[in-house]
Amino acid sequence: MLKKISSFAEYQQVYKESTENPEKFWDEIAQSFLWKKPYNKVLEWNFTEPNIKWFLGGKLNITENIFERNLPKFAQKTAIIFEPNDNKEASYSLTYQQLFEKVCQFSNTLTNLGIQKGDCVAIYMPMIPEAIIAMLACARIGAVHSVVFGGFSAQSLADRINDAGAKLLITADGVFRGAKSVPLKEIADKALEKCPTIQKNIVFQRTKEPIAMQKDRDIWWHKAILDVENTHNSVEMDAEDMLFILYTSGSTGKPKGVVHTTAGYMIYTQYSFENVFQYDPNSNDIYFCTADVGWITGHSYITYAPLLAGATIVVYEGIPTFPNAGRFWEIIDKYAVTHFYTAPTAIRALQALGLEPVLPHKLDTLKVLGSVGEPINVEAWEWYFENIGKKRCPIVDTWWQTETGGILISPLAGITPLKPAFATLPFPGVMPILVDNEGKELLGNGVEGNLCIKFPFPSMLRTTFGDHERCKQTYFSTYPNLYFTGDGAKRDEDGYYRILGRVDDVINVSGHRLGTAEIENAINENALVVESAVVGYPHDIKGQGIYAYIILKSEAKNMSETNIKADILKTVQEVIGAIAKPDKILLVNGLPKTRSGKIMRRILRKIAEGEHNIANFGDITTLLNPEIVEEILKSSKV
Repeated sequence: MLKKISSFAEYQQVYKESTENPEKFWDEIAQSFLWKKPYNKVLEWNFTEPNIKWFLGGKLNITENIFERNLPKFAQKTAIIFEPNDNKEASYSLTYQQLFEKVCQFSNTLTNLGIQKGDCVAIYMPMIPEAIIAMLACARIGAVHSVVFGGFSAQSLADRINDAGAKLLITADGVFRGAKSVPLKEIADKALEKCPTIQKNIVFQRTKEPIAMQKDRDIWWHKAILDVENTHNSVEMDAEDMLFILYTSGSTGKPKGVVHTTAGYMIYTQYSFENVFQYDPNSNDIYFCTADVGWITGHSYITYAPLLAGATIVVYEGIPTFPNAGRFWEIIDKYAVTHFYTAPTAIRALQALGLEPVLPHKLDTLKVLGSVGEPINVEAWEWYFENIGKKRCPIVDTWWQTETGGILISPLAGITPLKPAFATLPFPGVMPILVDNEGKELLGNGVEGNLCIKFPFPSMLRTTFGDHERCKQTYFSTYPNLYFTGDGAKRDEDGYYRILGRVDDVINVSGHRLGTAEIENAINENALVVESAVVGYPHDIKGQGIYAYIILKSEAKNMSETNIKADILKTVQEVIGAIAKPDKILLVNGLPKTRSGKIMRRILRKIAEGEHNIANFGDITTLLNPEIVEEILKSSKV
């Protein structure tokens, strides 16, 4: 357990120390970890190449810091509680000792199949403990894992396997998702037709539906681990050895393989987890994050940081609304969850279903609520605070990215004074600045601009796999000597940050810069609205006009479209002003979203611009709901 900040005055003091002497600050935190060989230099960096190295010369293994460091104290403590998709199926738990033995056994299994330090292993799994066991086994033997979300298509899986040059795939026969099961192995087989680097494919038996197994390539997980020893000495890793590659969609072109390395990622994620969530491993705290391991949140704040901290985590296989819309709340009560971390998309979807699914549940064990994935709007924040947290649980509205590895701007639970929809203040060691479009720093408070980071922190990306130039061009070339986040932000009179969404999602209306998140927040405050997405489109007079796609609540069905739109425009005028009123409103049944819940504004922008040929929208097969694109396109033509 690392030293936790316990008051706002202490946060201010620690933040000051962390920015005045960052090397000394991170050096002190790093002493709490288990090193095979100590590092000889804390930091070496420049943002021009870029070249970022932390804890140079240090040797370690991240899984020793989860197991060997924690087992003397937490061997019999529950590490993972598994809650299956169907609540009629039995749940089960693993202690730290049991998890350690399973990880060691699977480490030996991978080694038996010829996987060595530096090899890449692709993981395409349901949200089950075996996905975490596979990740940790890779880390223990020094293999690089590349997890691909189990909802991605065969083409998306093949693209990621080929880019990373993975030698082994770990998958399952299928995945349960709500009332249906998805044939994961069948999708993987289709992908592997185009993946010459894959030598073996380990298949976990989850759904027990019949599948084809390819001789000499496919091997059942339960057979692969037969008679394999459950002790294993971890492989020594350099502080800067690659831990994993995680692919994130680029705004153009193929997905980018974001690379995270071992020591800095380990140290930053544990320290941020314990402080942001104020998690106490010595108590009965139970942590439930609803993300999937296929995303960075599942890597950092389900797998690595909580287990490094000795936490008890709930791993949930299913969706928020199966078998009913109260499933999250049922799980919270069932396991006496204290810390709950989910996405605004989920909050808004559950909010739209009303309070009926919430009311039967006590939710009285909750201490901290978290929000992740996108800026949370005021209405969703307030609903979450009042109805889930019962006005007593702080909400940590966390801002960070796949590329940052860990949370960068967030309240510390119960310590930072909150403001709805504000990510509030930077985490210790993080140095954000706002710049204008020319890269000039905007000093003081009450300013709005492009959010950049001026100094490295231990968990930031090192490169994009196989294409360092792309890393440089994407993140370090827009503004010299700065990491550009791609987001716009506002810093208010208290120095609090509010994330306004992607900079390419900032609309310039008659010379006024308006963040789409800000306009969406205003629209969503209307009582008739479930969710909205706003994009800019070319406007003859204003330069850019505002086009809003809006999903309505069921109570709006008896109202005329004219009255609905007038009511929404009135709300926007009241919340922001007439300048922010949408020029066009399209009422829709859904929005195109990625599997992680992000709205694909690129598609909505094309429709708003009058593009009617769906072939020009790029690959939509990886969307959660590709059919909605055709539906919106038809509505827009009417």
